[in-house]
Amino acid sequence: MRDSARAAVRAIGRAAPAAAAVGLLLAFNAAFTPGFFDLAVADGRLAGSLVDVVNRGAVVALLALGMALVIATGGVDLSVGAVMAIAGATAATLVAQHGASPWAAIAGALAVGAAAGAFNGALVAGAGVQPIVATLVLMVAGRGAAQLLTGGQIVTFNDPVLNFIDGGFVAGVPMPVLIAAGALALGLALTRGTALGLFVEATGDNERAARLAGVRVRAVKAAAYVLCGVAASVAGLLAASDIRAADANNAGLYLELDAILAAVLGGTALRGGRFSLVGAVLGALFIQGLTTTLYLHDVSPNATLAVKAGAVLAVCLAVSERVRAWVGRK
Repeated sequence: MRDSARAAVRAIGRAAPAAAAVGLLLAFNAAFTPGFFDLAVADGRLAGSLVDVVNRGAVVALLALGMALVIATGGVDLSVGAVMAIAGATAATLVAQHGASPWAAIAGALAVGAAAGAFNGALVAGAGVQPIVATLVLMVAGRGAAQLLTGGQIVTFNDPVLNFIDGGFVAGVPMPVLIAAGALALGLALTRGTALGLFVEATGDNERAARLAGVRVRAVKAAAYVLCGVAASVAGLLAASDIRAADANNAGLYLELDAILAAVLGGTALRGGRFSLVGAVLGALFIQGLTTTLYLHDVSPNATLAVKAGAVLAVCLAVSERVRAWVGRK
């Protein structure tokens, strides 16, 4: 019981900087962005800037959940954007070109994501390829595979089930929010309700010691990449459902960078060994919230990236243990 309490306290501490950043962002909007917290009901669903932040941040949140596990094992996955493109292309082509049921299309997209994760895991854990190199292979080849699936075209569909994935709502809450919340709950159940989280942290902290202690290090790494691939495929389904089409060229483009950033902002150590799924989601919400805030204040696109970079740098410094130790000494 004491160990569980300590683990909970550590998890809260890791997510604290991201939570503080989100809190500061909300405080800024409360003071300087009129109507930011206004909520309305349109066509039976909640609407408003705050709802839009959570809704639009769901895709990065899903990617960040999988990325946090991979980074915690001492790796990285640069292919999540390409996996999003493959998953969306798979679902769209199955429904639009092959007449498959939407449920078969969803299952196919998830299977493709799991297979992509297994491929990365085999290269990293089995063949010993450096994670950045192994996932870079799929980052390039995966988007090419998605373009082959779609024939280089944007494949459109109009299926009620697939449309509901991003456009639907339950009790007024948009489906992307519910899907991201469900993924977070499942991730917490797997990593904190079982020994998986301990194995992941042990592998990332000291792989040799974990192996000597009986941890199946290769299996743990492979499992992390598979889970990351599945999370990316769900994000790909959301992206395809949003535009009701599979765009192999642009789906998930550069989102792997946002996913890594969200995970790190949320307290996941790039050197491996510790992670926070709640923090990863908060990091994703901070990134989306900052983007939405800049848009609402009519900041030009050229200046948006600079402001975003400055805010992210400030949070990264706040997360840094060395910086916090230096501030404490001063």
